[in-house]
Amino acid sequence: MGVRRFAVLLCAEDSDYVRAKYGGYFGIFKEMLGAPGEEWHVYRAVRHELPLDEAEIQLYDGFVITGSCSDAYGDDPWIRDLLVFLGKLDSMKKKVLGICFGHQILGRAVGGKVGQAKSWDIGLRTVNLSTTSAFFSSLGIPLGLSIIQCHRDEVKELPPKVEVVARSDKTGIEMFRFGDHIMGIQGHPEYTKDILLHLIDRLLQKTLITESYADDLKVNIGACEPDKEAWRTLCISFLKGTQQ
Repeated sequence: MGVRRFAVLLCAEDSDYVRAKYGGYFGIFKEMLGAPGEEWHVYRAVRHELPLDEAEIQLYDGFVITGSCSDAYGDDPWIRDLLVFLGKLDSMKKKVLGICFGHQILGRAVGGKVGQAKSWDIGLRTVNLSTTSAFFSSLGIPLGLSIIQCHRDEVKELPPKVEVVARSDKTGIEMFRFGDHIMGIQGHPEYTKDILLHLIDRLLQKTLITESYADDLKVNIGACEPDKEAWRTLCISFLKGTQQ
């Protein structure tokens, strides 16, 4: 068996802080999902960087789509290019894991509807995994997992061919699976409390949230950390078909 290769499709520009401390979001995902002996590469989808042809796509065992400041229901040229590319990955049955914006753009790519939620969802939230999913039952993880959320958009509707496999009291479609090769997660299994606090400050600087809301979020976050190891097991098991 040859070297396993994976690619991160970066859908946002890294902040100076995340780049300096974590090696950018590519570094965060590689640290979370990577294993010795694997090759991990990054394509900056937000800059129109994507594998050029099927021969290049075939080099990879799986792809991870990151979060973004952009709207998955938008019509930016790079988003249109990404949708075409995701259609190609689907036709080739390549493993694709979408996180936050990645979850939403995958939902759109498989025929779902994406739009703005009634309000922001920022902080730690419990996600309830489906009790009927054979995938979850094989992992030996709790069916209620805490995860960091930071989103204002959501997947609102999916076609019958797509299985919704997790919900929360805030969001109806927290996770979905399509076949054995596509999975979307609305929350951020890769985030730590430190990254979330940084993002709250960035949202405040961009006046996307109010100062009072930001202060409340920081107080409520407290010492809580998400169930990172369970999410890591879940994501690796999907992406690689293995448990680590």
